[in-house]
Amino acid sequence: MSDHRAGWRVVFLLLLCVEAAVLAVLETMFLPVRFDGTLLPKFGDLPFPVTIAVAAFTTPLLVSWAASLSQRVVTAASPLLVWFFTLMWFGYFEPGHAAGSPVLLLQDWRGLLLLASGALTGAVAVGAVMARNAAHRPGLYETAGGTQ
Repeated sequence: MSDHRAGWRVVFLLLLCVEAAVLAVLETMFLPVRFDGTLLPKFGDLPFPVTIAVAAFTTPLLVSWAASLSQRVVTAASPLLVWFFTLMWFGYFEPGHAAGSPVLLLQDWRGLLLLASGALTGAVAVGAVMARNAAHRPGLYETAGGTQ
């Protein structure tokens, strides 16, 4: 029975990683959306970077779901790593990238904020998993000040 459950955990972890990659692609593609009358109504050509909030919410959520599958930190961090590397790869080598055209993630402040919001909140979630693991395994980890 434990082999059966372990197999399902691997499948769920792979699904979480695929979801992280899909979210990174969608967040990158919808990052330049503006109120310019094309996709959204005309409202002064203001940027509407809603994908930054989506990244800040979904990345730690994926990390916490992965952490529920195993107590290993690499399991919990795998959706964050997949999201980060997909965002970096897709943001730099986006479809239709022509020589001399600006890279999607490096055009303005929105790319940096997308990267920071997803990566930092995901890293905080991985840190929470590490702290929870350390609290449940006394004696395996040294405290910051050492033992006296």
